[in-house]
Amino acid sequence: MNSAVQQRRRIVLGGGLAACGLLGLGGCGGGGSNAGLAADLALAAEQAKLRAALDQLDGLATAMMKETGLPGLAVAVVHGDQTVYAKGFGTRVAGTNAPVDADTVFQLASMSKSLGATVVAHQVGLGAVAWDTPVRRHLPWFELSDRLVSEQLTIGDLYAHRSGLPDHAGDRLEDMGYDQQQVLQRLRHLPLDTFRKSYHYTNFGLTGAAAAVAAASGTDWATLSEQTLYGPLGMRRTSSRFADFQTRSNRVVGHIKIDGAWVPGPVRMPDAQAPAASISSSVNDVARWLSMMLGRGVFQGTRIVDAAALQPAVSPQALSSPASGERPAGYYGYGFNVGTTAAGLPSFGHSGGFLLGTGTAFMVVPATGVGIVALTNASPIGVSEILGQQFFDLLQFGAIQRPWAQIIMPAFEAMSAPEGSLIGAAQPKPPRPPQNLSAYAGRYDNAYHGPLQVVLQSGGLALVLGPAPLRLPLAHWDGDVFTFTLFNENAAPGTVSKASFAGNRVTLEYYDREQLGTFVRAGA
Repeated sequence: MNSAVQQRRRIVLGGGLAACGLLGLGGCGGGGSNAGLAADLALAAEQAKLRAALDQLDGLATAMMKETGLPGLAVAVVHGDQTVYAKGFGTRVAGTNAPVDADTVFQLASMSKSLGATVVAHQVGLGAVAWDTPVRRHLPWFELSDRLVSEQLTIGDLYAHRSGLPDHAGDRLEDMGYDQQQVLQRLRHLPLDTFRKSYHYTNFGLTGAAAAVAAASGTDWATLSEQTLYGPLGMRRTSSRFADFQTRSNRVVGHIKIDGAWVPGPVRMPDAQAPAASISSSVNDVARWLSMMLGRGVFQGTRIVDAAALQPAVSPQALSSPASGERPAGYYGYGFNVGTTAAGLPSFGHSGGFLLGTGTAFMVVPATGVGIVALTNASPIGVSEILGQQFFDLLQFGAIQRPWAQIIMPAFEAMSAPEGSLIGAAQPKPPRPPQNLSAYAGRYDNAYHGPLQVVLQSGGLALVLGPAPLRLPLAHWDGDVFTFTLFNENAAPGTVSKASFAGNRVTLEYYDREQLGTFVRAGA
């Protein structure tokens, strides 16, 4: 038996597990009564299940690393106030001997939404805001395309993704170089689905809500998070600022898969959507937060977040996925996915992913008093989610119940697929000729995306758009149709977009998801 396993067993057998109440048992018993004996036996059985599940984690993680070629992985498990497992696997940078350990810092991506929701809950507990506080009370300039919705929209509406904004609204503006306030101000151009009766996951919608909370608190979001959560919990390697992540010596590099191999990818700087995606942390730090969540806002005897303010966040607020076959309905709380396990136990958690090199997930089942977090340094392929499901199967049933890799990985493959109607299409032979290229050149305007310049370069054309700006060479396809390629956080390698000119207009397929991708020539 290795020393790590021996240490975990000492923790479990030495009374380091959570109290019986965290296990959902009726009492801890003793005194010779039948009820007390039954409770003792039940507790012993739960402890044995946890020991057995922990003892298999090394093997599960190693197998996933081998199967996927993943560069690095870190995993932690908490039971009540105790971190009963924390370990790193692989390397921080592919091809090097820079080992991952439990203090290695990863970008958390959308796991940030859940940690950030507890920052909001802290402020709700103080009375600075409420979940039903109108966003415009503290961000008077924030508006959507419907005036009545803008007036009624609350912090909770945006944290539950029930505002009616389209899925991932504003993300492509961020890739173009717009900052947080510029993106939030442009959301008013987007069409809305049914207010409070639809669910569409948005990074910048949630960011708008958090910006209102920070404004109500008189500080910026990163500072508010430090003061209310990271500092009190002793999360010394955690920050909501990308610049802090860059200074960590023990940090990972994000990886993307090129020609079947994981290689370091472009750096993802997510500060524009800070409350939704910018946290960097280690599994040791996240474990402290998980313990607080299991303690309903209390960590090691200290109240961090008010329980009544926290409870709505981990309660169903919006239907995110209807029941289908054997799969139960899924719900979203305020920054948390909320559901039930295969054993029928309530659970909450969240995944996170950057196409440019991060895949993360945590899962908590309060009735067991247990939570798990897994962080990886590669484009999301489902490894973190698979480990969580396997672990809780072992904990609840003593054996893995379903082929989780076969269930989860295909969904991630679809999410990471390149985009564009011309992918795999054969170019017409011969293509119809274009007009004289100078006929296409000029400035085109679009209220949502901003101005576009079509410029002549090296005998061809290029698009120049966004404040960064992006410069995208055009290749002729057929007639007035050209193509351009993209690779960024929202465009997987291999993405191809049409640029279709028609009179005084040009429509960029990649930017037309909400039918707002048509740019009109200035002065037309």
